[in-house]
Amino acid sequence: MVKLWPKIDHQSLQVRLIAGVATVSTMGLGSVVTWMSWQIQHLLVETHKQNLEIIANRFPRDVEIYSDMVSLETGIQKAVNNLTNYNTLLWVKNSVGTITAKSQTEMMISKENTLTFLSDLNSQPKLQKIQGDYWLLCAVPLVVKKNFYGQLYIAHNITSEQTMFLHLTRSLSLSSLLAIGVMLLAITWYVRKSLKPLHRISEITQSISVDKLKDAQIQLENAPSEIKQLVQTYEQMLSRLSQSWEQQQQLVSNVSHELRTPLTIVSGYLQSLLRRGDNLTSSQREAIEVATSEANRTIQLLQDLLDLERADSGRMHFYADLVNLNNLLIEVVEMTKKFSDRICLLELPEQIITITVNEHRLKQSLLNLIDNAIKYSEPNTPITLRLEHSKEQVTIQVCDQGIGIPLQQQVRIFERFYRVDEARTRTTGGSGLGLSIVKTFIEGMGGTVSVYSRLNKGSIFSIIFPL
Repeated sequence: MVKLWPKIDHQSLQVRLIAGVATVSTMGLGSVVTWMSWQIQHLLVETHKQNLEIIANRFPRDVEIYSDMVSLETGIQKAVNNLTNYNTLLWVKNSVGTITAKSQTEMMISKENTLTFLSDLNSQPKLQKIQGDYWLLCAVPLVVKKNFYGQLYIAHNITSEQTMFLHLTRSLSLSSLLAIGVMLLAITWYVRKSLKPLHRISEITQSISVDKLKDAQIQLENAPSEIKQLVQTYEQMLSRLSQSWEQQQQLVSNVSHELRTPLTIVSGYLQSLLRRGDNLTSSQREAIEVATSEANRTIQLLQDLLDLERADSGRMHFYADLVNLNNLLIEVVEMTKKFSDRICLLELPEQIITITVNEHRLKQSLLNLIDNAIKYSEPNTPITLRLEHSKEQVTIQVCDQGIGIPLQQQVRIFERFYRVDEARTRTTGGSGLGLSIVKTFIEGMGGTVSVYSRLNKGSIFSIIFPL
């Protein structure tokens, strides 16, 4: 199944910047829209509240004027009729709660039962939604000629204005959502563009190998000054690493050359002493044999270090010839019999397989793998050397029935000086360079080497060359 959305790394700088800027922008725009809506609502309500206050203040004066000419009840009704309009209703209740005057309009007739039974009104106008309409309602004491008569109720219908306000609020909300979406796209594009130099640095550094440290340069155009400073610092670090690597290679090369010659002389004298020492005691002969073995092991270790140093510096050349693999594997098995009494089985196809490789390096790699299999398997178990081929590739396998390699350590066994079992390695004499040498040689000849292993079931090392 194809993934429509890539996995998002919530810890990445890009996601954090986009989320942070988008959150701040959304909160800012949302706050502005909310403040504008509140201001419009406040302005709308306050304007009508002032109108209600004007009516509340004018009504007692009008009643006094009319009451000089007619009765008080008639004067109150005339004042109500005078101040009533298409969206403002008034009614008056006397001190015992009886309605003595009210607006004579169709709206009053339709809303009377709903409005006149409201009892929780006070002198401050209050916005209420009643049967789908929006009303500003208030109730003030009615005092005529310093005599308390009852309560004056005022209801002002602002449904049209409130509906317009709600439509405006919805429009602002939709516009805000659209603006936020556009901002998110713009922020994402801008952040990605701003971080592109960092991605470029990552791509360039991934392609830098050990042998290219000296010539590594990161060239970025139109990059911010902070990125340029980072690049400059990084190039300085690569330069220091290159110098350290060269010094390390030179040290390994010099030490290996300087030590190999005297150790070879020491080994020669020890071997000569063993051949001519007829008068040596058994303990003396054993001690000299151990010293000879350790000297030869150290010489081989130095030779491995020299080979790796030459491969790292590019001075190792793999001169390739057409090699008959069937004969080469037969020769490797015969060589194995000379230094070990372990049974070495050989499985060859009937067809003669030939490939273009460096015969000496391939032979050395196979001997290293066989030696490794012998060290890490029981003496009574055989070692199998197998040759297989297909239309695309040739595979050489070295199989043992040994202790196996834990899965989490299989990816590291080709590293230099890495050893799975330190205690067992001390007894077998391993240096941790054999598999690294194999990997260097095989990859230098255009092949690959891999391992398949199960604990207490054995390991299979496979060398693969494409055809």
